Amino acid sequence: MNALRPYRASDWPEVLALWIEAWTRARADIDFSARAPWLAELFAKSLAEGARIVVAEDESGLAGFVLFDPARKWLEQIAVHPRAQGAGAARELIGHAKAACPAGLALSVNADNCRALAFYAREGFAKEAEGVNPLSGLPTLRLRWTPVTPSPAPQPPR
Repeated sequence: MNALRPYRASDWPEVLALWIEAWTRARADIDFSARAPWLAELFAKSLAEGARIVVAEDESGLAGFVLFDPARKWLEQIAVHPRAQGAGAARELIGHAKAACPAGLALSVNADNCRALAFYAREGFAKEAEGVNPLSGLPTLRLRWTPVTPSPAPQPPR
């Protein structure tokens, strides 16, 4: 079990290092260190517009983070440190975002990111549309999670 807490500006160096390491593991063909200014700008813009960033910590330090905008019902970024992948941090972070967005949540994911696609499918996300990542030009999928609302209990006949 990870401890979740709001992001603090002092977390930035560790968050950036985690993001670079996690994404480099997923896409070794892209230089994520060169994209650090983009992530810094995304964090600043997102926070200024009311988005939330939550970090997960384990006994070794920062295990992951999620950046989402409850007003737009949009998950912008989620990353988990390679040492913590498969240990529940992503599930806890996505669960937090879903709880903050009870009407639903959408995201964009690289279409060839099989590990992420399997994770999102387990978390109840379904394909909504196809697109292209504006930075890499790679194909993407827009996924949406819509909470299941229980059907009303059947009424006995009168």
